[in-house]
Amino acid sequence: MATDRELTATVPVRSAPKRRSLGRLLTRNMRSVIGALVLVLIFASAIFADWLAPYPPNRQNLRNRLQPPSAEHILGTDNFGRDVLSRIIHGGRVSLSIGFISVGIALAIGGLMGLLAGFYGGTLDSVISGIVDVLLALPAFLLALAIVAALGPSIVNVMIAVGIANIPSFARIVRSAVLTVREMEYVAAAHAIGSRDGRVMARHVIPNALGPVIVQVSLSLAGAILAAAGLSFLGMGAQPPTAEWGSMLNAARPYIRDAQWTVTFPGLAIVVTVLALNLVGDGLRDALDPRRLQAE
Repeated sequence: MATDRELTATVPVRSAPKRRSLGRLLTRNMRSVIGALVLVLIFASAIFADWLAPYPPNRQNLRNRLQPPSAEHILGTDNFGRDVLSRIIHGGRVSLSIGFISVGIALAIGGLMGLLAGFYGGTLDSVISGIVDVLLALPAFLLALAIVAALGPSIVNVMIAVGIANIPSFARIVRSAVLTVREMEYVAAAHAIGSRDGRVMARHVIPNALGPVIVQVSLSLAGAILAAAGLSFLGMGAQPPTAEWGSMLNAARPYIRDAQWTVTFPGLAIVVTVLALNLVGDGLRDALDPRRLQAE
């Protein structure tokens, strides 16, 4: 009788040719390559913000308030004389942190719900699907807004709210992928040799259901950053003087006519980041399409 280790060796989770095909498909999609390069720059600027920013993000100089872009302040200053470029660089660290943590919350909870529902089915599937349907009946942004309003405005509460609002999408994606994988021969063989459910899920189901989940993560990051910026713009997220793109837009609203740079550049930071994430997500979706991988 074959052991579980022998079964894994006989039916590998992902073969080397498939990984090579995925890499080729990703590099062929120039839009995803451009998006990835832009993301690398954004992530690098957020990580090394303390060294890249020309000024401390909260340093005020009221004599230089609302100064247009110049050699001293490349993107101008805001209503407190703070350097806009420095605040955008540091704001990227906050916005990306919100995006990653909120998506991590959604993936952990929604992924577990989808895994259990898809693997066991039956009553558990019906209960979890009912909960997901209730959450899907509420618009994600309004649900996040209601949660933040109940918990109080703060960055931590925005992470929790956006994470909860994204749980249904991850639960449905994971459930759908698990329903497909659990019918495969190697899963049936693992059950036949007496492997426990936890071992089957960890070694066979989860690794082979990761494709659509990875795509959903990249696309949900863009939505989470956009939702967090929207909540901060409404005054429910990052609070002054924290540098965050949405809160920068909120603070610059009264000066949109006289100091357009205070609104334009934080808005461009949001647009470029979300666009880059969407481009990478589209590239991953095409590259992880099984039909294209088989064609390769």
